[in-house]
Amino acid sequence: MLARIVLGFVTAVAAFIMTAAPAAAAEAIAGRWITEDRDAVVEIKRCGSTTCGTIAQFLITPPDGQDQRDIYNPDDSLKNRRLLGLPILTQFAEEADLWRGRIYDPNTGKTYRSVIRRTGPNTLEVRGCIGPFCQAQIWRRAR
Repeated sequence: MLARIVLGFVTAVAAFIMTAAPAAAAEAIAGRWITEDRDAVVEIKRCGSTTCGTIAQFLITPPDGQDQRDIYNPDDSLKNRRLLGLPILTQFAEEADLWRGRIYDPNTGKTYRSVIRRTGPNTLEVRGCIGPFCQAQIWRRAR
């Protein structure tokens, strides 16, 4: 009888761990992060089946103020979008200990392949890549 209770408990714990693990892993980069230039806070969270990040706050006011638009976007129909709230990290999916997706640079209007990796509890390495060439930034957790 005791063996059956212990086996049931172990099975329940194992089932909980197996269902909770994907959710915990997907949230590993979630949070508010200060960009390397310390000019903005990006909020990373789940967006449907992927992970995304939006400009949540300006730390340095852009030239046109809080209402700054996406003026460098090559698509004329998108140039009127506000930067505040703009998705700059899109389509990120977890792959082992890193996340792969796309990063948009509103300062140039260009989108790049991107890889994000946790380098510590309060740091992310964010890479933007063109072909084999990548440039990395370290983002720090906003407090």
